[in-house]
Amino acid sequence: METQALVNDPTGFLMVFFGVPALIFWLEEKTPIKKLFKVIPALAFLCIVPSLMVGLHIIPAEHPFYGQMKSALIAPTMVLLTMTADIKGIFKLGPKLIVMFFSGTLGVFCGAILTFVVFHNHLPPDAWRGLTALSASWIGGLGNFMAVGTAVGASDSIMGLMMIVDLVLPSIWLTCLFYCAGQHKAIDKMTGADTSAIEELKHKMIIFQRETQRTPTVSDYAAIIAIAFSVGYVSMRLGGLMPAIGKVITAQTWTIIICTTIGLFLSTTKVRRLDGVGASKIGTLLIYILIAVIGSGANFKGALQYPLLLMMGALWMLVHITFIVIAMRLLKAPVFFAAVGSQANIGGTASTPIVASAFHPSLASVGFLTALCGTLSGNYVALLVGVILEWMDKVL
Repeated sequence: METQALVNDPTGFLMVFFGVPALIFWLEEKTPIKKLFKVIPALAFLCIVPSLMVGLHIIPAEHPFYGQMKSALIAPTMVLLTMTADIKGIFKLGPKLIVMFFSGTLGVFCGAILTFVVFHNHLPPDAWRGLTALSASWIGGLGNFMAVGTAVGASDSIMGLMMIVDLVLPSIWLTCLFYCAGQHKAIDKMTGADTSAIEELKHKMIIFQRETQRTPTVSDYAAIIAIAFSVGYVSMRLGGLMPAIGKVITAQTWTIIICTTIGLFLSTTKVRRLDGVGASKIGTLLIYILIAVIGSGANFKGALQYPLLLMMGALWMLVHITFIVIAMRLLKAPVFFAAVGSQANIGGTASTPIVASAFHPSLASVGFLTALCGTLSGNYVALLVGVILEWMDKVL
């Protein structure tokens, strides 16, 4: 007889999925065990803790409310993360940084195809859906991972396996980038890079921060929530009216495309200035909640059934790094551009500002703006990856 979960109703699930991120980040920031989070990132616990709660029968592994929650939050989250983009600011950052970013994107794109060819026979059924979601994460971030995974119909089991790869390998690479930040002067001297543009970037970002920051009001928060969920709902309704194209372009796919496109349009209006009162922070919080929902369905024991899973991710990451290093050498770009361009792909908006600030605190916003390139393009590029991988899955 199956044991009944302690929490088994929507109100209780909201308590868990809102409470777990709050607890983890409180432990990370306010308690003596915060040093633990330098070894194991908080994002890992967001996935692990709900999985443990399932094992302890606190919450069930499956429930219709989980799917409803993901469907309700995905589109508003993407709206919040795209409507705050400073598109003009991104392109003013300099061509070398933009080229570095898209070199990394190309590395992820090519790496997905190569690893699927090499490891196809050793992966679980319908693994192309999980790889499509992971490519979205390694181009744009966790929001894109959730959005594209939902769009292509990846199961929680596959998403959980991809989450393992997405937690382990980027954490190792992030450590390498922090080392590069500490040695950036020596590396730039060795490569003969011109760092004058970085000083100009520092000045630009200081001005940008002063212009957008202000004390938020209740009406600001009301506007943020109303815009996010209104656009999200309209996108869902319009997506349901669009025709399906194969297994990749479904109603959910159209929803993500539509809300991302509307978000991009809003970023060219005064709506973007809502980021000064925390719009993107609310979007990031919703991402963390969605990770907790995914964690409840993650089967970490499943990774043992596919021992080549991390090897697959390692090869994929190596392809990405190769593209980044080649671009850096050809352009004679500073290691700052290489590190931020890479992390903007692999880590997204959550961690790229941290990498940028490791070079200089005033450059944190540069990291965020660069990562927005991935947030904006990740869904589109990953869906293209999905079309290719679906076709390869049939012919291999």
